[in-house]
Amino acid sequence: MARWCAGNGWPVHPLAAGRKTPAGNCPTCRDELHRPAVCPCLPAGRWCHGFHAATTNPAVLEAWWGEHPALGVGVSCGPAGLVVLDIDAHSAEVPHRNRLLPGIPIHESVNLAGLASGFDTLALLAALRGQQNPADDDTTLRVRTPSGGLHVWYRTPPEGPRYRSSVGSSPKVALAWQVDVRSTGGYIVTPTTRTSTGTYTPVGPARLPAALPDWLAAELKRTGHPVATEPIAVPPQRLGSVRPTIQRTHRLLEPLLAQVQACASAPEGTAFTEKLNRAAYTAGGLIASGHLTESQARDLLTTAADAARPHRSRHSLAVIASGLSAGVTRPLHPKGRP
Repeated sequence: MARWCAGNGWPVHPLAAGRKTPAGNCPTCRDELHRPAVCPCLPAGRWCHGFHAATTNPAVLEAWWGEHPALGVGVSCGPAGLVVLDIDAHSAEVPHRNRLLPGIPIHESVNLAGLASGFDTLALLAALRGQQNPADDDTTLRVRTPSGGLHVWYRTPPEGPRYRSSVGSSPKVALAWQVDVRSTGGYIVTPTTRTSTGTYTPVGPARLPAALPDWLAAELKRTGHPVATEPIAVPPQRLGSVRPTIQRTHRLLEPLLAQVQACASAPEGTAFTEKLNRAAYTAGGLIASGHLTESQARDLLTTAADAARPHRSRHSLAVIASGLSAGVTRPLHPKGRP
């Protein structure tokens, strides 16, 4: 499967055997916090840092899966030009009707009896737009997940917009409740990958992604998913000249990142979300004051979060996005905020 994906131009990376999360970092990368962009492991052909290590290089693929055939396969969606709708069927309390489809008030006359999952909210969105439900789109690759969910794969044109990943429960950027979007900054498990709970199984006749429908592209735009050249709105008067080095920020940011990473010591009860949000808020302030670039901030935050909670990457991305967006409204200098 890894070679087939790479042959389609989709960069791939290993998943831990029997799991849907990336294979673990080497001891050095696990113990020493650093940005994937400067990690020597990646050019050396090691799989540290999850989707950041994704590649189509045949020699690297042979080294990874030839020696470790039990590894699963993940596709880095952004570089692959993919948008995948991850439809969940988790048991969860249904939110208020006006939170089911962000930005779309649902009139009281609409009967929502029986609505219980992402399959229902996506069907509702399609019905409101007079379009086919993507869950029923047999022209594109669809993959049933072991938990009963569904991945609906679409491709974007090379010259088209890029989209950010999101989680369906996010109050900031979301397409629909219990419908996650996997694209830039995310990965997707490939069909035929086996985990301890089951196998990711293709359904329907299609085995390749179809083009992203225009109406879905419009919905992604409406809900804030396009990745612009400046995805975080930093006040222009405070941009100044961005200094790429992060050395001046270590005194403020590194202890907060260390607190996030230390949450790996226990699966719960560590205030992980609060600590990650505090680190992201601080990083946002450093971005606004020109002491950190957004790319550096996201890399540092994602690395720390994945080290602590590798199975909660979607949640972590939502917390990071929210914290950064709030932090950029209050520029922070190494000596503190005014």
